[in-house]
Amino acid sequence: MTTTLAIANQKGGVAKTTTVASVGAALAELGHSVLLVDLDPQACLTFSLGIDPEDLDTSIHHVLTKGVDPAEVVIETDDGVDLMPATIELARAEADLLTRTGREHVIRAALETLGESDRPYDWVLLDCPPSLGVLTVAALTAADGVLIPLQCETLSHRGVGQLLDTVHDVRRFTNRTLEVWGVLPTLYDGRTNHARTVLETISDTYDLEVLGPPIPKTIKFAEAPAAGRSILSTSRSSKGAQAYREVAANLIVRSQRPRKPAGRTKVAPRRGAAQ
Repeated sequence: MTTTLAIANQKGGVAKTTTVASVGAALAELGHSVLLVDLDPQACLTFSLGIDPEDLDTSIHHVLTKGVDPAEVVIETDDGVDLMPATIELARAEADLLTRTGREHVIRAALETLGESDRPYDWVLLDCPPSLGVLTVAALTAADGVLIPLQCETLSHRGVGQLLDTVHDVRRFTNRTLEVWGVLPTLYDGRTNHARTVLETISDTYDLEVLGPPIPKTIKFAEAPAAGRSILSTSRSSKGAQAYREVAANLIVRSQRPRKPAGRTKVAPRRGAAQ
């Protein structure tokens, strides 16, 4: 069966796209078939995998708003994963979908259509935009689980409660089986007390599992998109690449857990915690 995982955090700059590309490549290394879906109008995932969005005639925008067959949009990449790319046109999708009945289910419907074709995937990773709008809600509606990349700084901490409130609403109205798989610490510098304190606080405040290992801060991540590949290709032996390989292996284990009954995620921060 396909496992669909949304990588979401409405704060930008927390390595969502890097996580999608790197985990996808790591899963592919382990022999899994992987589809990455770029849901960000900035199309950073698309560009990071060596595809110029301006050269594309069709994209995920056409699937969601024009009824294009998703199989016609999927592109093979050099990292061994398939990609459903984005272009700047996706910025119009929120407005186009606002008046559409069942807009929360458009991504799920597209993936179900793709699953009926000759493209079976073990994993589908959804790179959510840095917002809690229609596209993020649709991604959460389509997902089995949500992974929250979190830069271990106070400002990144602040928005987690809002995201968990959105997850609660999605569970209530459109996807009762959605599970929060946990927080993935990114851009992590374990030498600083601040980073360690933020990580401990987020786990305690929101009762979330912390998936590891933490992804270290390294310039290697910034260099990879310029080559149009993930860090697993551009710097195979780096600490960052190895960390994502371990994360991918841990996600495989996590995907095999029995599902828990849906319920409200704890979201109220304790006194003194970041809001």
